[in-house]
Parts: sequence; structure tokens; C-alpha cells
Amino acid sequence: MIIIVFLTVFTQIGGIIYFLTILIIKSKQENKRLKRLIVFSAIYLFSTFLIVPQLANLFGREKIKETELIKANTIFTKLLNRNYVKPELNKTLQKISIDFEKKHKEIQLVYLDANFPFIDKFPLLPHLSHNDGKKIDLSFVYQENGKITNKKPSISGYGIYENPKNNEIKQFEICKKKGYWQYDFPKYLTFGKINREIEFSEKASRDLINSILRQSEIGKIFIEPHLKTRMNLSNSKIRFHGCKAVRHDDHIHIQLK
Repeated sequence: MIIIVFLTVFTQIGGIIYFLTILIIKSKQENKRLKRLIVFSAIYLFSTFLIVPQLANLFGREKIKETELIKANTIFTKLLNRNYVKPELNKTLQKISIDFEKKHKEIQLVYLDANFPFIDKFPLLPHLSHNDGKKIDLSFVYQENGKITNKKPSISGYGIYENPKNNEIKQFEICKKKGYWQYDFPKYLTFGKINREIEFSEKASRDLINSILRQSEIGKIFIEPHLKTRMNLSNSKIRFHGCKAVRHDDHIHIQLK
């Protein structure tokens, strides 16, 4: 039962597939664990890459269309079915990537978590609002030895913060003092730090956000207050997400109107 709940929470379809696997491979069979693993993996992969994309259309969602300019930060985003959006958001991502590439040739728009393929209000943990196909997290842009790069600082894309400087607002301290302990939690979700030689690119990240702002379909953008100030961004679409969420100085959250 615990396995079914776990797989449902983190993949949406895994719990159902594991339940079917139990029905197929009875508990009295020899080597049942190995057989269940093989059967589950086969059905899960077949469903994830061939069946789910077709069924998602019935719920008004589709897989993010990857191009030379749009890539997932990790294959696990796709394996866990966390790469689904409304068609309108898919088109908007294409426009953002093209607009951004005009200033930064060969630099990709890298996405993190989006939404599950089915059912509005089905939570995509640990996110509070990624439940309707209208939201997606994007990576900031980084540089290596002064040159813009597609490299990112963690395996998951989350948890490596661009911390506030001494003279900047420290929103994470404010929220934690108010009792919102989870605000700083993504630092435990990196799944490993990589590319330690890269650093946050203020200019390229600002260019990316401006490319996002040029799309009329976008309703809100969430980043940490100190980054909004540092990058001299004043558009009213850029907002503080509240202490009930988590830090947004490791990624950009965008959503449709």
C-alpha cells in the first residue's frame, strides 16, 4: 500500500501500474519481486512514453515540446511525468526560447517541474500550485569564466540559491522567523551539486525574464525579492510568492493568466 501511494504521489500513474503488476504477478509465484520489477518497469515505460501523451490530450494537456532551444534539466522530469502543460503554455515556451536566443545564441531554455498529465488540482508535490497545466519552473542562466553556459548547478535544478548580498533583503530569514520552516527546504532537493565552477549570470537571467515578460499570455512570475531588485526589474507581473511557498532564488516560476 505504501508503495502504491508513493508512486501515485510522485508519478501520478505509477500507483495504478504497480497495482496492476500485483494482479499479474501473484504473491505465490517464485521470484515474485524480480518479476514484478520487470513487469512494472515495462508497463510503466510503455505507458509513460506512448500511452500517457495520448490520454493527456483528453485533459487539455500535452508534453512539453523539446527543441534545440528547449530542454529538460533532467530525464527524471520526463520519467516521472512532470513535463505536461496546457497547449497555450507550450506555445508560449516556444516563443520565449526564440526571443531569448536572439540575445544568447545556442543557450537553451531549461525547464524543471511543470505539471502531471491528468486531473486539475491533483498536486505535484512539493509544489503548491502546479496542478492545472498552467505553471512551470525554469532554470536561471549561469556563466563559466564570464561566458554564458547551458550548465546548471544541481542535478535536479533546484536547491542552489543565488543568496542575497549584505545590503539586500533576506526574505528567507524573514519567512523562517515567522515560522515557515519549509521556505528553505529545496536545499535538500538538489540530488547532488554539480558544475561548481559556474556562477549566476545576472545579465542573461534578466534577459530571460524580459523575454518571458514580452509574452502577453504570462500572468505571473515568481522570483525572490532581492533578485527582482538586483536585476532592476519592476514589471507588476513579477511578484513575491509568499512565505507559504519556498525560495525562488534557485529557479523562475511562470504561469499563464
